[in-house]
Amino acid sequence: MASPEKHFHASKSGLNTSVKISKFSRIIHPFRNMPLTLNRRRWLKFKSLKRGHISFVVLVTLYVVSFFLPLIVSNKALIVHYNGETYFPAFRNLASSTFMLPVTDFFSGEKFGQSGNTGEVNYRRLNQQYASEEGDNYVIMPLYPFGPLEDINEGNGVFVPPMTEDNNHFRLLGTDDRGRDVFARMAYGFNISISFALLLAFIEYIIGIPIGAALGYFGGRFDIVMQRFIEIWSSLPFLFLIIIIASIIQPSFTWLVILLALFGWISITTYMRAEFYREKAKDYVAAAISIGVPTWKIMFKHILPNSLVPIITFFPFAIVAGITALVGLDFLGFGLPAPTPSWGQMMGVGLSNITKWWLVIVPLSAMFLTLLCTVFIGEGVREAFDPKVFSRLR
Repeated sequence: MASPEKHFHASKSGLNTSVKISKFSRIIHPFRNMPLTLNRRRWLKFKSLKRGHISFVVLVTLYVVSFFLPLIVSNKALIVHYNGETYFPAFRNLASSTFMLPVTDFFSGEKFGQSGNTGEVNYRRLNQQYASEEGDNYVIMPLYPFGPLEDINEGNGVFVPPMTEDNNHFRLLGTDDRGRDVFARMAYGFNISISFALLLAFIEYIIGIPIGAALGYFGGRFDIVMQRFIEIWSSLPFLFLIIIIASIIQPSFTWLVILLALFGWISITTYMRAEFYREKAKDYVAAAISIGVPTWKIMFKHILPNSLVPIITFFPFAIVAGITALVGLDFLGFGLPAPTPSWGQMMGVGLSNITKWWLVIVPLSAMFLTLLCTVFIGEGVREAFDPKVFSRLR
């Protein structure tokens, strides 16, 4: 027979367990009056997967910050105070580059007291000039005062190693063969890569979802004809097509998105076709047809919401494919035009100068970590949207 002391310890441990459970329930569900919907349970499941959730927070934070890089990593001054007037070149650059406002960020050297300099002012030298004059004029530079496009014409050194000084300025990741700052180019290249992949994925989904829905819902001869067209279209040599177009016109961000989207929609269409084939055979679709619900409403109001799970879980991997495609095209020389900061172009420079290890390690590491975080997000989303997780039959 168990002693009273053992019963006391058992009841005490049970009480501690219940207290822990109540605390945990308050953490994961602080709003008790809100219904715990399926989407909310999916979000809580995704948050419990630390690897995917942390990767999501890190990538989203870095991507949002990357839009404000003209205020953080730039060779344009945040504030220039000259002869009683104040100017904001970096903010004007942010307005013109990020928000596409019709403002100019060009200021000549003569405007700020550099006689004979009709070109754009070098704000780092201007800062040194005002400091030596010891007057009321001053310059406030960004946290990292180097831009992604400035080269040896701005007085930058070539092949400066990382964590060293160049003309009394600290270089975090060194410079390349043209004196361009590697850290600045990597930071701006991150924004370009993620923006390119997101835009490409959205366009692929916009094209692929309606086509796949029509194939799966209507089927029959329409499906057979379209399937043959998709087989022929997917067999076209994509890289050769890019090479031909690049020899006629100069590739740009918009052109590359369009060309890649023309082929990327096929995989999304295949997913949607299979989902609509599966869903249209269920009873709720037959009931909707029997009461006279319009076809478009059946497809996009009833079937589509039940077919989005595999599409949503595929989205992070579509981002990975978009980043990889852009880096590959830039590396081969058929991507974004120079001197656009691009990871693929940086890898090409690094392989051309293999002895300069930082020119290879930096872009490869940036790409590896970005793709790794994106894959972790995809795995977390896939597990959170797994129907077996919330099934009543488990």
